[in-house]
Amino acid sequence: MDRLTEMEAFATVVDQGGFTDAAKKMGISKSAVSKHVSSLEARLGARLLNRTTRRVSPTEIGLAYYDRARRVLNDAGEADALVTSMQSAPSGLLRISVATDFGVNHLSPILGEFLQEFPDITVNMVLNNRYVELISEGFDMAIRIGELEDSTLRARKLTETSKRMIASPSYFQKFGRPQKIDDLNEHKLLHYSNQSSGNVWKLTAPSGEKRQVRTAGWLTVNDGQSLLNAAISGLGIAYLPSFLYADALKQGLVEEAIPDLPIDPLGIYAVYPPGRFTQPKVRAFIDFLVRSFAEKGQNIW
Repeated sequence: MDRLTEMEAFATVVDQGGFTDAAKKMGISKSAVSKHVSSLEARLGARLLNRTTRRVSPTEIGLAYYDRARRVLNDAGEADALVTSMQSAPSGLLRISVATDFGVNHLSPILGEFLQEFPDITVNMVLNNRYVELISEGFDMAIRIGELEDSTLRARKLTETSKRMIASPSYFQKFGRPQKIDDLNEHKLLHYSNQSSGNVWKLTAPSGEKRQVRTAGWLTVNDGQSLLNAAISGLGIAYLPSFLYADALKQGLVEEAIPDLPIDPLGIYAVYPPGRFTQPKVRAFIDFLVRSFAEKGQNIW
């Protein structure tokens, strides 16, 4: 007889407290259940159940075997469900966490195309500028930009951008243009408050030396678009990803503060919970983003 069927019959008898209810649960005859359990006991050479006219209960050995058998049966059920899920079309609710700037500028415009391609998926996109705990807060995935913190989360690189210091022409006319990194100490800086490093800019000097600029900013805010608006208004120098200021740069609303500094690439990642199996809805969205971002070309970032 099939070993898993024997295990299932025995475990169901224990769960249901008897052969009659176990037979109803499994959809087979009472005699068939009894035959499976007897075969299992004969193969193991041990009595697993105490049988009386009124009740059935596991023996000490039976109870220990039940714990392991139930685990095996659960794993087998999950394995079956995994295969079924992998072959089925992506569906269900997809909860995404993304920074407001990136979500508004780069996810919102393409969500319609994704939903048309996968009509059985519904999306709940949460725009915020804080670090969310994916698992405890119930998110399926998040989009994160820059160096990833040590984590058990899985990550896939979608594309990359870069950060540059920018300010308006009117600012440079009034306060001058910094020529080197040390000159920033004499300027009005605009800071992003949600950086884990605080009000610190990590820059690379022309020599390749890694530098950190830590000065009190004239304005600190937790929104990149607000920083860009402040820079355009002439309030100071902002250090922003190029996907945020690219249009303003083309229009001449802002200029680079120190154009000669090396450009450090900044990865844009999809992160999602660990595990060997990625949910089809998550995999579908990540594949869609990779494809969509590649079609846009690198200039947009």
